[in-house]
Amino acid sequence: MAGRTARLVLLAGAAALACGSQGDREPVYRDCVLRCDQRNCSGDALRHFRSRQPIYMSLAGWTCQDDCKYECMWVTVGIYLQEGHKVPQFHGKVSLNAWFWSTVFHTRDTDLTEKMDYFCASTVILHSIYLCCVRTVGLQHPTVASAFRVFLLLLLTAHVSYLGLVHFDYGYNLAANVAIGLVNLVWWLAWCLWNQQRLPHVRKCVVVVLLLQGLSLLELLDFPPFFWVLDAHAIWHISTIPVHVLFFSFLEEDSLYLLKESKAIFKLD
Repeated sequence: MAGRTARLVLLAGAAALACGSQGDREPVYRDCVLRCDQRNCSGDALRHFRSRQPIYMSLAGWTCQDDCKYECMWVTVGIYLQEGHKVPQFHGKVSLNAWFWSTVFHTRDTDLTEKMDYFCASTVILHSIYLCCVRTVGLQHPTVASAFRVFLLLLLTAHVSYLGLVHFDYGYNLAANVAIGLVNLVWWLAWCLWNQQRLPHVRKCVVVVLLLQGLSLLELLDFPPFFWVLDAHAIWHISTIPVHVLFFSFLEEDSLYLLKESKAIFKLD
């Protein structure tokens, strides 16, 4: 028992030390956020921020501190680009949380660790759909993205509540995640095909969604493990690693495109 507890503690420590959000730790970013918070998020400045804040951002819970983090993120990105460095990641959590609980569950299979693994996996899929909504619709219609965000949160709450409080139905959980995955696939592919001539980097996104959907068959078509070690589930975990690297590359290029576009619009204004 003590050995198992020690392994869980080591896993938690490894997750805490994972360098998934380099941008958050940059002194330039931290100093920018601190100065912005002191300058804009108290007294008359805070009241001014709230008075000019669009209603959809207020309903989404966007705070003055969130605004500072967003603005300082782009300041830090600009500095990285000027100095010829790759764009760092900021505020990376959702997938880290899912992979952490997946590791814990595969190390120690209990009722709690199993539920956390399943629930976090569903959260990642729903987050991908939300990201798709923000990229395809939300930039032009932020209220739609905010409403869709609320809908997804309610959907996740209902899903988790049913599995956690009513009945942990493996068949339902699988069907629900497959359905969500198909929506994610169709939505991303439709947007990519619509923009493939204008945005060449969306081809990376096409490859990613097709690969992820194809690899998900490993979760549906099980087989005896090779050498009694590598079963379909293990192979699925291993094979998704390079796919996420490619997806990050797409997100990086797309973010740079949006940054360049926003600068061009700002100059025109």
